Parts: sequence; structure tokens; C-alpha cells
Amino acid sequence: MAGEEPHRTKFPISPGFLSRSRTVAPPNWSRWLIPPAALSVHLAIGQAYAWSVFKPPLESALGLTGTASALPFQLGIVMLGLSAAFGGTLVERNGPRWAMFVSMTCFSSGFLLSALGVATRQYWLVVLGYGFVGGIGLGIGYISPVSTLIKWFPDRPGMATGIAIMGFGGGALIASPWSTQMLDAFGTDTGGIATTFLVHGVVYAVFMSMGVLLVRVPPDGWRPRGWDPSQAAARPLVTTADVSARNAIRTPQFWLLWVVLCFNVTAGIGILEKAAPMIRDFFVNTATPVAVGAAAGFVALLSLANMTGRIVWSSTSDLIGRKNMYRVYLGVGALFYLVIALAGNASKLLFIVCALGILSFYGGGFATVPAYLKDLFGTYQVGAIHGRLLTAWSTAGVLGPLIINAIADAGKAAGRSGPTLYTTSLYIMMGLLVVGFLANELIRPVSPAYHEPAAGEATRKDPLVTRGGDA
Repeated sequence: MAGEEPHRTKFPISPGFLSRSRTVAPPNWSRWLIPPAALSVHLAIGQAYAWSVFKPPLESALGLTGTASALPFQLGIVMLGLSAAFGGTLVERNGPRWAMFVSMTCFSSGFLLSALGVATRQYWLVVLGYGFVGGIGLGIGYISPVSTLIKWFPDRPGMATGIAIMGFGGGALIASPWSTQMLDAFGTDTGGIATTFLVHGVVYAVFMSMGVLLVRVPPDGWRPRGWDPSQAAARPLVTTADVSARNAIRTPQFWLLWVVLCFNVTAGIGILEKAAPMIRDFFVNTATPVAVGAAAGFVALLSLANMTGRIVWSSTSDLIGRKNMYRVYLGVGALFYLVIALAGNASKLLFIVCALGILSFYGGGFATVPAYLKDLFGTYQVGAIHGRLLTAWSTAGVLGPLIINAIADAGKAAGRSGPTLYTTSLYIMMGLLVVGFLANELIRPVSPAYHEPAAGEATRKDPLVTRGGDA
């Protein structure tokens, strides 16, 4: 008992509870409890895709322009990429419970600050709260379960990360109708919007806390029953070595994969952001134009394809390999764009099928990339490497909408209408996918020069301390 008192003095209750050492799973812990823990975070932060629900009431209540009402979302996506890139090492060092707690605190606090901002008509507080503080929660929450899932599911990393990241794609399917119902109940004036934000902050804090309490890391040396790592390592591009985050960004493989992710996301988010007006423009001059309600239904279908693609395609990558899966995303995706450009207005069914395929590949690309990183760089600091790679998402989030909207606006200014507004941008997207396809073809196993020195089991107990980590 005497030896326990210094431990209590050195580690207060809260930090001790959040530390990595307190999250090591006991014997016979079921690894199938980890995906629900991850989903509790990703389903919450996936609310970001439903920000558009708040745009009209905010514009009306605070007298904002459409550009101004988009600022919280845009800053949130930028902060997602930056916080994931710069906070990835902290996530690896401190463990998933700490990361999920930080994500929960920032994301929920962002809503509470936004509620205060709307209630006091100080819109800068909404931008600060939802965009900056909440955006940090987005980034840390997005990467928090990745390395943990990969460690629990080394036999099926694509499926495991697909389950979690599917939650981010599907979060809007919950948040959008829920937010709409609350705005209907509370009102769309400043008081009603503020109350809606307040409820979001409280409910998401409770929901995400389930992941904080449930998440565990596997004990040292744990592996799934019957799984032979030597068989997995025999597949192309799969390594049993480890690469630090610092060394990973010095490899050509990292930057080739950065191009692959950036261009795949650019192609998908371009359609996602412009989906409703695009399908109406494509069929505006036909005998059966698309009504506003039908266009909204099309957007919902795209969201479903985005979510479904994350689990279906990432799980498929466990069977056919990550490189082959990206050949499908990029090669078949380019063909879908070509079909839309050449014959998209010939048939609504053809247009919808191609668009759904592109969006499923968009979601699948997000979900498959952590497993691709694990194959190339090992599990040592895969969460930190993933965080750095997500800067490709931030870049694509600007590029995709910019390409589609700028070309469509220029076409309208020149007097064009219908599908011709999008022809040039569709060919650009197809070209980007072809470049991404070539980048994927150039990916080879990482040179042993970048591998971490071989270490015994004792060294691996806390690799970020014993090996120096990643400053």
C-alpha cells in the first residue's frame, strides 16, 4: 500500500483515467467493442456534413450572405486537416481515450460557443466556436480510433477502419433531420438557433463519452486467434517493419499517396457540393426536368452511397489489396466521369448510377487509406501519419468546389446553360483521376533505409518514448 501513494500523487484522477496505460484491455476483452467506441465519435463529428441545415436560418436571423454563412464549415474543414496533421503525434503518444476526450470537449464546446454567439448576435463567436474549436475536435476525433482499430484488427484493417469512417459519412443522415426537427420546434430566430446549438453540444458530449469510456488498446504482443502475420506480410506492399511519422513524410510513397487521396477526394467532393443544381441543370431542357424535391432526394442518395462505399469498398480491399482497390476508385471513377460528360443527359438512370459510383469511391477512398498506410509504414505511428496525410483532404475541399463552381459561373456569365456548364470541369476531374491512377501505379514498398531499428518486445511497450517519438 505504501508504494501506491506516490502513484496517486503523481497522477491525478483525471489524467490517470485518460492515460494510455489505463486503457490496456484486460484478458478476453472483445475487440468487437472497439468499432462501436469509434462510431460514437465518428457519428457525432459527421454532423459537419449537415451544416447546410443551419445556413438559411442563420442568414435570415443574422442578416448573413451565403458566403458568410459558409465560414464556420470551411474553417472547420481547414482545422480538421491542420489539427489532424499537427496533433497526430499527440494522439499516438497519449492514446485513444485521451484523444476521444479532447475531441468530445472541443466539438461540444464549439456548439456551446456557437449558441452563445447566436444568442448575443456575435457571429464571430459562431465562426470561432464551430469552425476553430469544433474543427480541432473534428480533426482529433477523426484520427483518434484509427491506429487502435488497426492494432485490434491486423487481419482485417480495411473493414475495421471502414466501419468507423463510415460513421463520419453517415453522421449527416442522423444530424440533418434531427437538426431540422429541432429548428421546427424551437424556431429559426436567434433564440431557436441558439437552443438547437445548445442541445447539440450537450447531446454530443454524452454520446461521445461512451467511446471515451469503452475504448481500449490491446496488450503488448496480442494478435487475433489463428492469425499469422507472416502470411499477411507476403502480400505485395505489406510490411512488418515500422516507419516513424517523421520518416514517412520523407518517402516518395507518402507523397504519391497524398496525390492519390487529394485527387480522389477532389473528384468526389466536386459532385457532392454541387449535386442538387447539377442534376437539375443536366435535365433542364428535357421532357421531364428534375423537380426541387427530386434533386434533394438525389443528394440523400449520394450521401448513402458515400457512407456505404466506406465499409463495402474498404472491406473489399482486404481481399484484393489496397493498390488494386485504388485502381478501381481512380480508373473506374474516371470512366464514370467520361460517361457523364458524353452522355449524362441521355438518361437520368445513367447519370444517377455514375454519380453514385463516384461518391461511393469518394467514401471508399477515405476509409481505405488508413489500411494502405498501415501496409506501407506499419502500425508504429500510423495515426500520426494518417493525420499528416489528411492535409490532402483540406486541399481537395478547396479544389473540388472551386473547379466546379468557377467553371459553371463562367459558363452562366457567357450565356450557356444545361450540361455545358459542367463539361469542362468534368473533363478536369477525369484528368485528375488519371493522374491519381498513375501516382498509385508508382507506389512501391518503402525502402528499408526509412525503417525503425529492430527492437525487442520490451522496446515496443512504449515506442514513442523508447524510440524517441516524433518531435
